[in-house]
Amino acid sequence: MTTGIIWLIIVLAILLLSFIRQVNQYQRGIKFTLGRYTGTMNPGWRLIVPIFQSLKKVDMRVKAVDVPYQESITKDNIPVKINAVIYYRVDSAEKAVLEVENFFYAVSQLAQTTMRNVVGEVDLDELLSQRQTISEKIKSLVDQATDPWGIKVNSVDLKDVILPENMKRTIAKQAEAERERRAVIIKAEGEVAAANNMAKAAEILAGSNGALHLRTLQSVNDISSDQSNTVVFALPLEVLRAFEGITKVAQTFGDKK
Repeated sequence: MTTGIIWLIIVLAILLLSFIRQVNQYQRGIKFTLGRYTGTMNPGWRLIVPIFQSLKKVDMRVKAVDVPYQESITKDNIPVKINAVIYYRVDSAEKAVLEVENFFYAVSQLAQTTMRNVVGEVDLDELLSQRQTISEKIKSLVDQATDPWGIKVNSVDLKDVILPENMKRTIAKQAEAERERRAVIIKAEGEVAAANNMAKAAEILAGSNGALHLRTLQSVNDISSDQSNTVVFALPLEVLRAFEGITKVAQTFGDKK
């Protein structure tokens, strides 16, 4: 084999290698021929004729974009700062290349403006208590707006909501007042329950002969277990009346004698 043939083979191999483009598994290749879109290429080695053809690769994996803090004013005129993270992927590689110049930048900007608009439509209480609902609304709006670009939005999550310092103090005072209100209600409910139980106990004791005396003696026994206590024992009226009856009988018997 002559040297010329060897050099010819080497040149042909180099030319052939220059025609080959590799498209990875997570990519799709957008082929242009003389500047016109001529097809989407799947993963693998693909032949591209230099000068006449070009290939633009598009990553099809899910992307996470951190939306920076945005200043917005809620429906009840409270200034807040919010940030979020948006997860999306390219659903149509040709649209992502042909319909928008830089879909990564475009999605980020669209998410920022949509987030500010949605926050401006809700009150502060709703923003703090229904973050998941608001996130779903932002996701729906961004997903609808990016459909022409071949972008599919998977989710949007609000990360932080930063309030002014004076509003933080106001919310803290409101929460403290709410806790005190609940404590008062719980205490009142306990007192009502205790009063009902005492009324039932009194009714039971009054309806049973001798039960009140036994309860009194039990209470005296409990108190007298501590020698440091001084017990002043008040006799029930029934006992005093019994003594009074005995005294009258004794006087009557004495008079007869």
